[in-house]
Amino acid sequence: MSDPRARVRIVANEPLIHARGLVKRFGSFTAVDGIDVDVQPGEAFGFLGPNGAGKSSTMRMVGCVSPPTGGTLRILGMDPRRDGPAIRGRLGVCPQLDNLDPELTVRENLTTYARYFGIPRKVARQRADELLDFVQLSERAGSKVEPLSGGMKRRLTIARALVNEPEIVLLDEPTTGLDPQARHLVWERLFRLKQQGVTLVLTTHYMDEAEQLCDRLVVMDGGKIVAEGSPRELIDRYSTREVVELRFAAESQAGFADKLAGIGERVEVLPDRILLYVEDGDAALAAVHERALTPASVLERRSSLEDVFLHLTGRTLVD
Repeated sequence: MSDPRARVRIVANEPLIHARGLVKRFGSFTAVDGIDVDVQPGEAFGFLGPNGAGKSSTMRMVGCVSPPTGGTLRILGMDPRRDGPAIRGRLGVCPQLDNLDPELTVRENLTTYARYFGIPRKVARQRADELLDFVQLSERAGSKVEPLSGGMKRRLTIARALVNEPEIVLLDEPTTGLDPQARHLVWERLFRLKQQGVTLVLTTHYMDEAEQLCDRLVVMDGGKIVAEGSPRELIDRYSTREVVELRFAAESQAGFADKLAGIGERVEVLPDRILLYVEDGDAALAAVHERALTPASVLERRSSLEDVFLHLTGRTLVD
């Protein structure tokens, strides 16, 4: 198998993923509606959005398993319509649901998968051992998959995605369902991959995950891109420096909204609390008390990517 670093040099001055006016339709339904995306070598790029926003449809087109309906898409300088097999050979894919083979051992899940890429047995065994060490599963190499914890299975699925030494790794909701300890271990492994120059493309519902992992990201809603930038840029652009969460001892919080008008840039009323988007939380809270308002509880915090996400896409659940 040729050195993947040599292949990276061929396209080093171009985006590894380039999309212009990309469209995906299913009958009369438009899942992806003319998006523009560039992913540069070595970066971690994220797709965020509510259910039905078009994230998975976009990832399937990038993964060369679903052809675009319209627009331009180039992966590693190639056209997925024409060069799908060649592109897939240079991608690593970690699907949302683990699809490991429960009849095989942990090591066999890697060595068997390596055969799909024509990797010689000796190389596959060596690579499997290296990857198991990387994801901290060496001690479970001979175990069957079924008794593994959810976090172990997720790490094994990520290791399997790296068997072919891919230049781009696609990760669909990489830590969904994991406990906090397992999530942080997966984050640390993915961060190490990025340090090694691997390009990561991920979807996630966890805003803290996006802030931890992504150099840049896009927020999708209704098949379109509604915002793009680094996590810090998006927070600066679409939110305020701080947020003050107020809870009043009343059946409805809405009656307090008018009394808080003018404090900060924006007031958002939720069923159980009111959010004040402000630059200075202490000054805002002082203004609240000056109006003779006494909240039952107060939380001052820094604005986060979740505030941006909910502001752009709304708080209504989409099934």
